[in-house]
Amino acid sequence: MNRRNFLMKGGTALAGLFLANMPLSLYAAHHEPAEGAHKLPELSYAYDALEPHIDTLTMTIHHGKHHQGYVNKLNAALKGHDELMKMPVEDLLRHIDKVPMDIRQAVINSGGGHANHTLFWRTMAPNGSKPPGEVLAAIQSEFGSYQAGSDLFDKAALAHFGSGWAWLVVDEKKKLQTYVTANQDSPLMKGHTPILGLDVWEHAYYLKYQNRRADYLKAWENVIHWEQVNALYLAAMAR
Repeated sequence: MNRRNFLMKGGTALAGLFLANMPLSLYAAHHEPAEGAHKLPELSYAYDALEPHIDTLTMTIHHGKHHQGYVNKLNAALKGHDELMKMPVEDLLRHIDKVPMDIRQAVINSGGGHANHTLFWRTMAPNGSKPPGEVLAAIQSEFGSYQAGSDLFDKAALAHFGSGWAWLVVDEKKKLQTYVTANQDSPLMKGHTPILGLDVWEHAYYLKYQNRRADYLKAWENVIHWEQVNALYLAAMAR
């Protein structure tokens, strides 16, 4: 994201524990499980709708192949764990220490991949937008200025080595943070609520941008759906 536009455009006992601590679901509209299984979320826009910033072929493969693969592997990992299968993926990740050790890493990898990508699709839109007042005010308050928040996000996204995600999150103290996670690790595992995430795995940009991650980041800011980010921020603050 560039310096100028970062925010302008941009078991039964376990089930009982999860239900007792059920957070406001930020993903429910996109992954309600059918017959106990997680599903690939449908997009609210066509694969070519984010052109020229995010190309059609990348969207087709990224959503239809990569994300579907995470869903399939998550369902496979949870097979035989009926109560866990019923849980929204964000609850599995928030309580990852309660997931049996023999499937925990699979849930981190594939559950994280499912949750991270679901948020990614939701926070993009064909024409992008400008951030509404609440989230903009929070960023200015937390980071000192809009520019400072932009710089922090850019630096994190561009400096991260290898696969992962750059995030804007609401932490456990209801404060904003920006940082990166490796692979498909989710901020939910830290007790944080992601409200904006940039996929910096090469599969997210290599067909169009090759090794030019900075160009991909600048292009992505043109399709950030800031109204949705603001709604996620308000929901996280209300939890």
